[in-house]
Amino acid sequence: MKKILIINGSYHQGGIIEQSIEVMREKLDLFDCEVEMVTLRGYPIEFCLNCRACTQNEGSVPEKCVQNDGMNKLVEKMEAADGYILASPTNFGSVTAIFKRFMERLIVYGYWSWGMKSPQYRKEGLPKKKSILLSSCAAPSILGRLFFYSMKDLKEVSKTINAKVVGTLFIGLAANKSKQILDENDKEKIKRLIEKFLYSLDSRGM
Repeated sequence: MKKILIINGSYHQGGIIEQSIEVMREKLDLFDCEVEMVTLRGYPIEFCLNCRACTQNEGSVPEKCVQNDGMNKLVEKMEAADGYILASPTNFGSVTAIFKRFMERLIVYGYWSWGMKSPQYRKEGLPKKKSILLSSCAAPSILGRLFFYSMKDLKEVSKTINAKVVGTLFIGLAANKSKQILDENDKEKIKRLIEKFLYSLDSRGM
């Protein structure tokens, strides 16, 4: 059974991102996947202290953060997963602040001892896991992809945790109403994206 971890950076319960995730989960359930979602707006993650204590020792295993919050447990979940769904709406041209806070805490996936000019990815050169990326914005999707940084941020997270992006979806015009409903065309895109994701998790799709 494949373990799928969803990192949900949405502020809004029941918004376009969470409606999309629900379609994904329903599709994944049909293939007997073990799915867990971490909703960042309710998850105990503090801001990075920028102390770099977690970056001083070499090795492929992420170091423990000195802060006693939920990040170390979340890293354990990430390490145990076979694939990831990384999701955040666009807020002021980029991922949400809660997703950005999570991104900063991923420094545990870097080796950067004092004196080094730049960090190294701990997982670089190891077999890659798989990910799909999901974002949304109030503008048309083509404008979101061209001018916003949301998808770039999601790709950077995927690279940091050593996951190959096998598909992306950027849903535009996601705030035309106070209670936007995911349209059927986007639902079909999501289902196809999940099928592609599942195939990539199979050894034949490696």
